[in-house]
Amino acid sequence: QPRSRGLGDVYKRQIYLFLNKIIEMSVGPNMASYLSDVEEVRKTVQLYIDGCNGDVAKMKEALHPSAGMMGQAEPLGLKTYGSIQTLIDMVTAAPGSHVGPNYKCTIRSVEVAHEAAVACFAKTDYCGCDFIEFLTLNKIEGKWLITNMTYTCTGKSP
Repeated sequence: QPRSRGLGDVYKRQIYLFLNKIIEMSVGPNMASYLSDVEEVRKTVQLYIDGCNGDVAKMKEALHPSAGMMGQAEPLGLKTYGSIQTLIDMVTAAPGSHVGPNYKCTIRSVEVAHEAAVACFAKTDYCGCDFIEFLTLNKIEGKWLITNMTYTCTGKSP
């Protein structure tokens, strides 16, 4: 015999439908596609991080050829307002020499909206300083690429 649904079951079902609608509105109807994009963005960010550590080929794979770079690192007397080629040249000139003994990089967040994304990560002991970097990415011809990097130095590393 079928079980009669109590009022609690009806409320649970309404809450379930309501929460699904909120998720659908925030990420779209295709959750699998959204999660796949978040993972692909993370992979692109990791390529960039590996590139900053000395693997220039990985860095270039993650970057759009016209990517920009903006930021300041007062302890280093560094101000950058232009092409990310400046960073590529720095890493190419001395691969791996910019990471200190306490180097660590942590992706703090990734946000994706259709074909645009933003990622934030923290670098510790890079060029003797700690940094927060914000990356904007676009999905171009099916591939996520970094189109801009904005950074700030949060202080000297111990």
